[in-house]
Amino acid sequence: MPVYTYEVLNKDGTTDEPFEVLQKMSDPPLREHPETGQPVRRVFRAPNIGGEWGEVASRRRLSDENLSKHGFTKYSRVGKGQFERRTGSFGPPQIDVK
Repeated sequence: MPVYTYEVLNKDGTTDEPFEVLQKMSDPPLREHPETGQPVRRVFRAPNIGGEWGEVASRRRLSDENLSKHGFTKYSRVGKGQFERRTGSFGPPQIDVK
């Protein structure tokens, strides 16, 4: 069963801390908080996908070592309009954009 995220709707239009509820996909969305009875709305969030497309795997693929190993050059911003080569051997060591 998926975990759905909801947030409480206050009378002044603000929202409270989100909370999660384990529900069947066939269950209708909640209209009120199960404990307090306050009105709620479902918050849509990006799914948490693990495995080869997860966050840790993406960080590993985009690491300086991996990019350099595969022949890529990576620049990082060091100031307004200034970029410095962080990994790789192609291109200038620094780029100034004006």
